[in-house]
Amino acid sequence: MYDTGSTTFMLINTMLMCFGVIGLVGVLWIVAGWSLAYGGDGSSPFIGGLDQLLCLPVLNQVLQAAEGNAADGAVYPQIINIAFQMAFAMITAAIVTGSLAGRVKFGAMTAFLGIWLLVVYAPLAHMVWGGDGSFIGDIIGALDFAGGDVVHISSGLTGLILCLMLGRRRGFGMVSYRPHNVPFVALGAGLLWFGWFGFNGGSEFKADAVAALAILNTVTASAAGMVSWLAVERVHTGRPTLVGASTGLVAGLVVVTPGAGFVEPWAALVMGLIVSPVCYLAISHLKTKFGYDDALDAFGCHGIGGILGGVLTGLFCVPELSWTGKGGLFYTGDMSLLVSQILGIVVTVAIVLVLDLVIAAVVKALFHGSLRVDEADEALGLDASQHGESAYPSFSGLD
Repeated sequence: MYDTGSTTFMLINTMLMCFGVIGLVGVLWIVAGWSLAYGGDGSSPFIGGLDQLLCLPVLNQVLQAAEGNAADGAVYPQIINIAFQMAFAMITAAIVTGSLAGRVKFGAMTAFLGIWLLVVYAPLAHMVWGGDGSFIGDIIGALDFAGGDVVHISSGLTGLILCLMLGRRRGFGMVSYRPHNVPFVALGAGLLWFGWFGFNGGSEFKADAVAALAILNTVTASAAGMVSWLAVERVHTGRPTLVGASTGLVAGLVVVTPGAGFVEPWAALVMGLIVSPVCYLAISHLKTKFGYDDALDAFGCHGIGGILGGVLTGLFCVPELSWTGKGGLFYTGDMSLLVSQILGIVVTVAIVLVLDLVIAAVVKALFHGSLRVDEADEALGLDASQHGESAYPSFSGLD
């Protein structure tokens, strides 16, 4: 809803890219994604293993869990985490599609993101959240509570890379690409807001005080992000907007994600207040200066917000809450965590950049040398040319 409201009235393609990718990721996650991200014996710092292909060990886990009582905290069945992490993978891939609206081949996009899930997302999830021996989370020592590196930087950067490869939409700079349904944007942002409590709070994997802290910080940063965006917008354009409030809300959610369970509420407030001016600048000035057509500003909001959140976590992490035992610079005066955070971000960016270019080259070769639809299809509109549907058909009589 957030994506489709933010595009032009020809939105079937935008919706189907999200739906199609979510379906594809769901299938691939069960087949191999979960195993590549969280399988194996922990010996590889870069990727899981093949021991949980098709989630075959799940039956034994279910039978063992049935003997305990998860409500009492005695058992946390791994099957819960399979579904929970599937949702993370789905939303990450869906974020990428927003950058490509209006000009990408549907088949090329789904092929790219299918490969991307297995080659980029799953190994990156292992490197960050794979436990002892994982490259980013353990060896580098970077903290990512709920997806700053894994979800937001990876999706935002991938969206930027693909929109640069695709080029601008037809008529970009001359045709208005304003959101066709602003209430949809706001309703979608509200649904994201609610769902984010589960993402960030659930990443503690316990119903405890840290989970509650993560939820409180999520509310705080998102509210601050919204207020901050409206203030910046009022100063810059003279008018606060509902689209701006929705974007600021999402930026606040993004920035707090890496540190949701590591920082105090006052720090979440500061993070939310800081992120909106930074993302606003990226969307209103950086995008214009370099002329790239990131249709739904995945990079400006998710990429920039995720990077900023990772850095600020290195400043504000409470030592007692840290997974590594290292606290933020504000508490300890020690820069080691901040350095780890920056290094983790740099490694994430490098991995995503290199592998995205390789995957894109392969997919381009499979789709006759281009990820983009031809000029005639783009002029007709992707709803009609790619799918033969209209979001708002004209009816005659009672048909």
